[in-house]
Amino acid sequence: MTRPPLKGGVALCLALCLPAVAGAQAPANPAAPIAQAASATLSLREAIERALAHNPELAAASLEVEAREGLRQQAGAYPNPELSWLQEDTRHDTRTTTVQLNQPIELGGKRAARMAAADRARDIAAAEHTARRLAIGAAVTSGFFDALIAQERVRVADGALELARRGTRATELRVLAGKVAPVEETRARVAEAGVRVEAAQARSELAAARARLAALLGEPQLAARTLEARLDDLPAAPSPDELQARVDDAPAVRRARLEIDHRVALTEVEKARRIPDLTVSLGAKRSEELGLNQAVIGVAVPLPLFDRNQGNLVDALKREDKAREELSAARLQVSAEALQARERLVAARGETETLATEVLPGAQSAWEAASKGFELGKFSFLEALDAQRTLLQARAQHLRAMAETYRARAELDRILGLERPSGALVAPAPR
Repeated sequence: MTRPPLKGGVALCLALCLPAVAGAQAPANPAAPIAQAASATLSLREAIERALAHNPELAAASLEVEAREGLRQQAGAYPNPELSWLQEDTRHDTRTTTVQLNQPIELGGKRAARMAAADRARDIAAAEHTARRLAIGAAVTSGFFDALIAQERVRVADGALELARRGTRATELRVLAGKVAPVEETRARVAEAGVRVEAAQARSELAAARARLAALLGEPQLAARTLEARLDDLPAAPSPDELQARVDDAPAVRRARLEIDHRVALTEVEKARRIPDLTVSLGAKRSEELGLNQAVIGVAVPLPLFDRNQGNLVDALKREDKAREELSAARLQVSAEALQARERLVAARGETETLATEVLPGAQSAWEAASKGFELGKFSFLEALDAQRTLLQARAQHLRAMAETYRARAELDRILGLERPSGALVAPAPR
């Protein structure tokens, strides 16, 4: 007597359940921007610009460059003259008073050598500032995609949770209608509880990822802004030959080369210090006893008998040799790190393409078949839910692979010294 209404209830619940399944799916086109309905969004380009504007480490690096400018200015200063006053005897009738101006004159190119060394030190500070900018851009890119993945996981988890709830209600009606055993209802409730736990974990991961990204941007929090990015144009991996050609322009290698130049300039400073400086004196002498004013002219030259700056010169030469060895080590390290980043990029890009062309279409077909079978009563809801979860997991894996592709490219750009990630990595999604 009661079966017809129950059948109608099952049909109604299925009608409510199936649209929720479709809504829980990720966008079929990976180029579609994530969370388009959000009113306040944050793109990767904007995140990098805000990090560069507010990062305290970058500000410290900028101040270091300005400080080196001050050292450059000081290196070009000439020695100050010295004014001396000398009185011989204290009796008025026999005393002699001398007023004298002494001017040290640097020989051997000391001032030019100091200025050259200060220039090289300033160049090193500028190179470190550039490297810091690149490191911040790579860190923000990784943090941005970590938060983006967590954001997408929350969206997927919420859709799966709504699906599980509707599925539990549909299973209850089937049990009441005598279509399935009561154990099916228990299994549906257990599945719903598991999905609820996954949704809670996804929200916790999103909060942590957003907090890390906010710290990189120099902000206390990201408020309610939604992250967006276009993921349709995967970055390409350079060939090994192209990679090796860029090694010498990498920030670490440039820094090592500048360090050699700096050490060479410091060696020239120490060589110049071996040559003694002159001190020229010019003054006047008043003799009260003779009643005469006399001109005083003198030249003082240190005699380099004991200290010829030998130790400082040896130290400078050895540090110059050390800097050359460090350049060789930097080339090897940059080459190894760049090759590793390239392999990560190739692997992640290959995984992304495989998921997009093989895994996702198969998961989509399996879900469509399971949903139709569930509607016709050929499959249980748990079978339909399992197909749906497989599809969602495949889409989440696809997103993770794309994110890893962009992270690997950003790391490669940081190592090679490219100013900005290429392609869609920094392109904001269209509104």
